[in-house]
Amino acid sequence: MPIEIIQGLAIPFIGTTLGAACVYLLRGELDHRVQKAFTGFAAGIMVAASIWSLLIPAMDESSAPGAYASLPAVAGFWVGTLFLLLLDHIIPHLHQNSDGTQEAEGPASALSKNLKLVLAVTLHNIPEGMAVGVVLAGWLTGGTDLSIGAALALSLGIAIQNFPEGAIISLPLAASGEGRHKAFILGTLSGIVEPIGGALTIVAASFVVPVLPYLLAFAAGAMLYVVVEELIPEMSAGHHSNIGVLSFAVGFTLMMALDTILG
Repeated sequence: MPIEIIQGLAIPFIGTTLGAACVYLLRGELDHRVQKAFTGFAAGIMVAASIWSLLIPAMDESSAPGAYASLPAVAGFWVGTLFLLLLDHIIPHLHQNSDGTQEAEGPASALSKNLKLVLAVTLHNIPEGMAVGVVLAGWLTGGTDLSIGAALALSLGIAIQNFPEGAIISLPLAASGEGRHKAFILGTLSGIVEPIGGALTIVAASFVVPVLPYLLAFAAGAMLYVVVEELIPEMSAGHHSNIGVLSFAVGFTLMMALDTILG
């Protein structure tokens, strides 16, 4: 396997791991203003990545003629959105409390609050892993305009926004009484779906290329569902919503710049 593929798969997971390692440096849960900043920043990166790294390439790679070139992107986007809507009814999701803290809610009422939190963030990571895998698979097979620079820019952007996600899991777990080592492991494991999903996509690369525009848009739809359903409400709820908005702008422009520079 080319070293670029290994790097592309590992970089987002490293971001989650480093974020989870904050449990060894900080005590207690994150201040709600910091959580808003992290959430807004992650949302900005995901929106920019969905546009520049996924939707625009989906339309560029479309083989549909003329005015119909956007049809694969539209179809894939809707399937991705509906897929995450289905998962949202199966897997617990994050909920912002009035005091700015986060908890996971959902149909799996028998699960502990801590396990729900891990599953909720894992849900966020599913479309991100798929996005990285699809772009890397498109580059690996050739015959597309996707570059390794664009793939690594997407990986790096997701890794940056994974850092706060790892911290958002490990710190509350430790504050609730879990040991720091266990909190770190659970925070790290929440990101394991990304390299696994990406690797499986690459293994199926020969099947990916014919439907690449659909898969790119599918990942974009899934990612934007997470942003609209989970992240934007979290960053806007209660006081200090301006922190989330400004952090969103920082994340958006950073990812846009990364894609332009490396892509």
